[in-house]
Amino acid sequence: MIRAKIHPSVLCANHGELKNDIVKLTNAGVDYFHIDVMDGSFVPNFGCGTEIIRTVKQSTDIPIDVHLMINDPARHIKLFCDLGADIITFHPETDNHPARTLSVIREMGVVPGIAINPGTSVEMVKELLPLCGHVLAMTVNPGFAGQPFLEYTVDKLKVLGKLAGEFGFSLCIDGNVNAERVHELLPLGVTNFVMGTALFRDDYLEVLQHTFI
Repeated sequence: MIRAKIHPSVLCANHGELKNDIVKLTNAGVDYFHIDVMDGSFVPNFGCGTEIIRTVKQSTDIPIDVHLMINDPARHIKLFCDLGADIITFHPETDNHPARTLSVIREMGVVPGIAINPGTSVEMVKELLPLCGHVLAMTVNPGFAGQPFLEYTVDKLKVLGKLAGEFGFSLCIDGNVNAERVHELLPLGVTNFVMGTALFRDDYLEVLQHTFI
């Protein structure tokens, strides 16, 4: 079985000790760092500006996964590529030409992807999936950490897991992920997992020991 890939959510880290958290998690063997960028418009919260990304990039060699929860993301793609993003995902409903934006991200040498809200169906984004190297399926409504996992999203994950095998993108989920959820969803084709509250409220090593399978 494929080992789960873990993306700690920088939003949930202690930003007063951010460098220390990043170093500890790097040493613990995580696979990516997940950075949420929020504009207070597409979602009702603000989060993780450019200085946070620079701090993470300077503190680790682990790849960075940037999730843009912003309107008109195409205007800012070059900025986040230049900051060192390795994966960029955006919400297609925020972009007038999402296929073109995915192509621009790929041309800049970064893995392109879309983020799919709980209320967005697979049919609404299916044409974009062959253009993606990464798909982020939200299992909570975007914008805030600590929300309950939305069980109805599991049916969508089953469909996306099959499409990931067909089109070759990595399938990641974000929203109230713990070790038990990883064990449940990995067999469905979900290979990557954003972990926030469940990881940062307890001992990193103990949580990851129960998560890596």
